[in-house]
Amino acid sequence: MIPIRDINPTVVRPIVTLALIAINVAVFVLIQPPADDPDAERFAYEYAAIPCELQTSDPLDTQEIRTGVCSEADRGTEVFPEKIVLLSVLSSMFLHGDILHIAFNMWSLWIFGNNVEEAFGRSGYIAVYLAGGVAATVGYAVVNPDSTIPLVGASGAIAAVMGAYLVLFPAHRILSLVFLFFVPVPAALFIGIWFIGQFGVDPASNVAWEAHVAGFLFGAVVALLLRPLLLRRLASHRQPRWATFP
Repeated sequence: MIPIRDINPTVVRPIVTLALIAINVAVFVLIQPPADDPDAERFAYEYAAIPCELQTSDPLDTQEIRTGVCSEADRGTEVFPEKIVLLSVLSSMFLHGDILHIAFNMWSLWIFGNNVEEAFGRSGYIAVYLAGGVAATVGYAVVNPDSTIPLVGASGAIAAVMGAYLVLFPAHRILSLVFLFFVPVPAALFIGIWFIGQFGVDPASNVAWEAHVAGFLFGAVVALLLRPLLLRRLASHRQPRWATFP
């Protein structure tokens, strides 16, 4: 089931969603080394969030990278001593593994992000997006505290957007390619299948499904708490702004 678009037009121009897509693409094309570049792995270790570093509050040392074993004891020289560990939680949201990774993420962000942006407003939306990405990274690190593998991708933040979308627009349709047919699938069904599917991800796939789950739950809870306010905001966008005469 491949999402094509949502049948849920917006009134407000999704400037923040477009800006986030542009920033992610710019980082991938202009800053991040290509996946087949010898410096790609080094770049990821330098700028991406790593659970072990979040646990120890220190950048990985040579021994930890070589063995893949997280240790609070200093057993080697820090490879990137100037790395700001907490800042990497934010920077890793704008890094991607390959072209398919960023393409699917940005497509999903466009499908679900514009409506969530309209509901939260621009400042609220960017706050939920970034906080959702942080929650996703923290959630993954809690489950995998000793991991020394860099965590990259916007999917945790986008999962938060999807969680908010589910709460706000459960009955709206997602036009999806199902086998060879285009089918309008209710958002609750589409996102529900996606969420349940996270628990069946192959452990060898290197997909951080725990981050997806954590981000999704964060976005859903925030939207649920603010749902009456957000629905009133959406309704106000659709009210006529001109006077009528009998």
